[in-house]
Amino acid sequence: MLSLNNVHVYYGAIHALKGISFEVNEGEIVTLIGSNGAGKSTCLKTISGLLRPKEGTMQFKGIDLTKVSAPEVVTKGISQVPEGRRIFANMSVSENLDLGAYQRRDKEGIKQDIERVYTLFPRLKERRRQLAGTLSGGEQQMLAMGRALMSKPQLLLLDEPSMGLAPLLVKQIFEIIVEINSLGTTILLVEQNARMALSVASRAYVLETGKIVLSGDAKELMESDEIQKAYLGG
Repeated sequence: MLSLNNVHVYYGAIHALKGISFEVNEGEIVTLIGSNGAGKSTCLKTISGLLRPKEGTMQFKGIDLTKVSAPEVVTKGISQVPEGRRIFANMSVSENLDLGAYQRRDKEGIKQDIERVYTLFPRLKERRRQLAGTLSGGEQQMLAMGRALMSKPQLLLLDEPSMGLAPLLVKQIFEIIVEINSLGTTILLVEQNARMALSVASRAYVLETGKIVLSGDAKELMESDEIQKAYLGG
């Protein structure tokens, strides 16, 4: 579904991604793990069109993403849940969800997808008229995910969904991620909680200072001594 080949990305003079290559197959949950500053979020921003690669190619279902603008990327079937949620705090929950469907014109489909989001996240239905900025951190994360789903993505990019959440909420969010995937949405997950990420993913890539240093089956990587020592406290 998605492939990156030898992608290099810079922030000014800083070489953030140094020849990244990886792929995501349809129906998978693939995770990128690594420490702060490894380049995980930069990968997602590049796929989303928010950053431009200086070298390399990106393909999504046969489409060259290299020069596609961020709004166009959404219309192609990719949606991102950004790090820090980035919900519209002064708008209601339902208005935030409506904005997720901004580029859609199928009114009946939008109605059905709003109900689907409310089924996935019953708390959002209870708070649909509440200002998004007054929600708890966990509820805001649910809203950010729901808003992304409203664009009807084939590929969902999740950037640090567990950040700042209590352990019980983290477990709940990851259960919902698995459910979203089971309903047919492919997921590329960036997550510092390596244990949780590896427990739900089928495959994983490990980033260090802008390079992929390890990749493979997520469960096998979880058992490896290297990953245990570096990311799982083993």
